[in-house]
Amino acid sequence: MENNIEIRKLAKRYKDFVLKNVSFDIPKGAVVGFIGENGAGKSTTVNCILGSANPDGGSIRIFGKDASRLTAAERSEIGVVLGEECLPKNLNLKQIGNIMRNLFANWQESAYEKYLKDFSLPLDKKYKDLSKGMKQKAAVAAALSHDARVLVLDEATVGLDPVARNEILDILYEFMQNEEHSILISSHIVSDLEKICDYICFIHHGEVVFFEEKDALREKFGVLKCGVSDFSNLDKGAVVGYTRSEYGVWALVYRDKIPAGYLVERAEIEDIMLYFIRGERP
Repeated sequence: MENNIEIRKLAKRYKDFVLKNVSFDIPKGAVVGFIGENGAGKSTTVNCILGSANPDGGSIRIFGKDASRLTAAERSEIGVVLGEECLPKNLNLKQIGNIMRNLFANWQESAYEKYLKDFSLPLDKKYKDLSKGMKQKAAVAAALSHDARVLVLDEATVGLDPVARNEILDILYEFMQNEEHSILISSHIVSDLEKICDYICFIHHGEVVFFEEKDALREKFGVLKCGVSDFSNLDKGAVVGYTRSEYGVWALVYRDKIPAGYLVERAEIEDIMLYFIRGERP
């Protein structure tokens, strides 16, 4: 499988944080969900991909080239939504479109205005006067309107109600109908990632814990609920993490290591992340 972005042993050091040997791919035709708690290294990784932070080690290749050697035209093939305040706040949406036309050679005014209409966003309203959710929609509209091959979205659905989030997810589905396209999406709304992602990359304390296909993760892990005595009889190598209460033990386990007779339920992506971060180790 060809990749639009390849990251190998990426390192970045700050006074109070270290990104260590981060490696994963963003394949063509795939959506990669980037998960981890606040401060885990997601933003640092994204900033290195976008060129707004200089790595201290490792490599990033975008469209088959070293990221540091991309031309402005190639950089414009990456659409970006970083938080809610990522467009000029004192301009209205029509004026923002005019600026984008000067920034991007492939700017598509008709597509931009169509997205704004679909999102019920007024052209004459200043960005700063929009609600939080409307700002997110405007940023997504702009990112999708300059013929990008890759979208990098950080909390693109934050602040939106479920209907609006589904509107954005539907548009991302439409974007992915082109098999040359890719998306890297970071979100704390893990249910959104469950719906759209093909791969999940989980980062914790500056290191990648896993990068795997979403469906493979569901096959690999399960949530076990049992009594304390039954739990104590398990091979500890079968357990990733667990929580204990007066009612028994809940644990994230490797499905193929659990003997018959135990009830193992499906693990959602959020379950997997939480047990890796918060669960006690056997």
